[in-house]
Amino acid sequence: MHVHVTSPDGEAKFWLEPVVALAEHYGLLSKEIKEIQKIIEEHYDEIKKAWKNHFKH
Repeated sequence: MHVHVTSPDGEAKFWLEPVVALAEHYGLLSKEIKEIQKIIEEHYDEIKKAWKNHFKH
């Protein structure tokens, strides 16, 4: 289970399990990566629920 994040400056992919972790990225600053990860962690339950609903798992 993972999420992709895109912005005008770049992209990132984060694994959601077993913990939220950066899988890969390009074009984003370390500061931006940390902020994105924080947002994902804060909304983890709702992101996971939406992912499962979207993929019917």
